[in-house]
Amino acid sequence: MAVDNKKFHVLFIGAGNITFGNDNVLWNHSVRIETYLGTKLEVIGIVDPSVERVQQVLFQKSSSPAATCYEKTKHFLTLQEAREQLRRAGALPDLILLATPPQFRGTTQPGRDLEAQVVSAFGPEPGLFVEKPVSTARPVELWPVAKIVQQSGNKIAVGYMLRYVKVVQKAMSIIRDNDIKVMAVNARYSMAYSKVRKTDWWNKAKQSGPLVEQATHFCDLCRYLGGEVDLDTVRACALEHYEAAGKLSNMLVDELQVPAEDRIPRVTAAFWKYQSGAVGSLMHIVALHGIRYTNEIVISGDGFQLRLVDLYRTPILHVRTPASEEEESFTFLNDDPFYSEFAALLGSLGFGPCQEAADGVESERDDGCATSTQTLSSYEDACKTYEFTWKIRDESEKSSEQFRRN
Repeated sequence: MAVDNKKFHVLFIGAGNITFGNDNVLWNHSVRIETYLGTKLEVIGIVDPSVERVQQVLFQKSSSPAATCYEKTKHFLTLQEAREQLRRAGALPDLILLATPPQFRGTTQPGRDLEAQVVSAFGPEPGLFVEKPVSTARPVELWPVAKIVQQSGNKIAVGYMLRYVKVVQKAMSIIRDNDIKVMAVNARYSMAYSKVRKTDWWNKAKQSGPLVEQATHFCDLCRYLGGEVDLDTVRACALEHYEAAGKLSNMLVDELQVPAEDRIPRVTAAFWKYQSGAVGSLMHIVALHGIRYTNEIVISGDGFQLRLVDLYRTPILHVRTPASEEEESFTFLNDDPFYSEFAALLGSLGFGPCQEAADGVESERDDGCATSTQTLSSYEDACKTYEFTWKIRDESEKSSEQFRRN
């Protein structure tokens, strides 16, 4: 029997925390890809302007279980350099991760047009994984990029990993199986801020603020679970940094480095109507210390209440049905949505998991989760979530300005 020794070539664009992790975050895309592909993986390159950061990453990988996957990894300072050298070597990528800061993506402006550059450089063959949010530009600038991506022929997924959480998929299956007409979606997201050491995160001129950059995950789930939002109905208000209740006591960065007009709000509260007529609401809060967030989404329908709790760490779904006033709870062990989103994309590209990873997946699944070849967030759909988050930010800033004048 012939042995399939074909390697799967991956090119990372961006060597930051989302790709390679750090000491206080849950995310690390490289580890999930290593787990899924095992010895099939060959990381052919990392594109990043920081020589020091890439050297640090490669040093850490050299003593990791995936060391052999990085033996031929080259560091490229630019995408153009990667294109020329990889084409010359005949080692083109099967998957490209676009994980640069969002200000370099999502437009057709030179220097902020990474998607278009990648499609032009490598054509339709590689799969593309784009980190969220898809940009920092105004939403209107994204739609020409969405058209470029759609017409490129590349298989693509955007990093809204909470869609892949098993209890979220369980909730979706309950809604579908019972033909529940969603009446309301209420979301709350309390962020732990005291370990955030990246000054740009506190600057909404740099990373667009917590609604666009972070609450985007819950805005996306509100759309995923409740349906399309009528953007004309969105209203919002915010607790701003200059208000008495907005003073924070445990910041790791010096906020004085951020211009006053660009400092982020501490709380944003929004509500809206869905196109179906249902009502939605979201409250995002920057208040907790440590690293653990708290969060909850409640979906209401005739006779039904579905509560999704603690989606980042120990997700639980509590379900009340017309049959009983007592809630039934669902939770799933070893649930890793970061792994699941890459399993879906890699499966859609025709690559199954390595044997060790395959052995860890139940052969029969009854949790309603997506199949290994079904990605759940397209680029166009991610643009709709992005548009929604900006609408909330705009409405909250409008409200804050009116309140300040009064």
